[in-house]
Parts: sequence; structure tokens; C-alpha cells
Amino acid sequence: MCPRHSITPVIGPIRWFGLPLAAASLVLITACSPVVDVTSAKDAANPACAPMMVALPDAIEDAAPRKTNSQATAAWGEPSRLILRCGVNVPGPTTDRCVSVNGIDWLIREGDPVWTLTTFGREPATEILMDPDKISSAAVLADLADAVGKIPATRKCLGQEDTG
Repeated sequence: MCPRHSITPVIGPIRWFGLPLAAASLVLITACSPVVDVTSAKDAANPACAPMMVALPDAIEDAAPRKTNSQATAAWGEPSRLILRCGVNVPGPTTDRCVSVNGIDWLIREGDPVWTLTTFGREPATEILMDPDKISSAAVLADLADAVGKIPATRKCLGQEDTG
């Protein structure tokens, strides 16, 4: 964990000798939280990603947000427990398991250990990479629902009872 630093404003005349110290403090503060290297999705520049990105939650469970190095990406937790990318390929018809949480349909591909969850019926699609042993998938999907809902749904998942 990084130490807390504060920069006290100088009252009165500017003290030029304090500027290098203040700059060094800023470098030290930013060096404590390394940027998460996330590859942006193919359609990350899609303007429909923007409303979702600005509405992302400040925390998911107890995981705080982290800075990422790519457009339309986000990460939470240190080390990262959750990665989000907007603008991934829109999934077509599939037999992958689909769940609906707070009105958002998600396709789930279980990996070992990383799961991939992709929105279904929204364009652009959003992808989440997470390890369910490190963070609750139910909490993740519930916490992200309001933000992901900023991208309108055009389709819904169908179950066997819907195709009957």
C-alpha cells in the first residue's frame, strides 16, 4: 500500500525551491498505482461506449477502480480482479449459457480460472474478464447493470421455452 501524501499550498510569495519537491511528490503518488495494461476491443471507439464508461461504478464489492491504458476499458481491484472492455464483437446466436441480471443479458463462458461474460443483444457488446474465486459474479453483474444499460438492448436471450 502506498503512503498518503498531501501537497500543502504555499501562502504568500511563490517558493520556487518547493516546485521540484511538489513535482516529485506527484510522481511518487502516481507511481503507487500502476496502470493496468488492457488491449482495447476492435470497436472501442464506438460512441455508444461513452455513456456506459462514464456511468461505471466507483467500486465493485470492495474492489476500487484502476486506471487502464486503452480506450473503453476499465479495471477494478489491486491486483486486478475484474477487467471490462466495450466494443468487443457482438455475439450472434449461440448455445452458451445466458443469464439475465437486472435486465441485462450476459453470455457466460467458464474458464479455469478466468470467466468471460459478454453482453447479449447490445451493440457494441461489452466483455468482462473475471475470476469467480476472487470476486462474486452476481455482485459484478448487479453492480454493472446500470452502466451497461446505457447501451440499448436490441435483442434478448431465448430459452428453450421461447423457441418451442
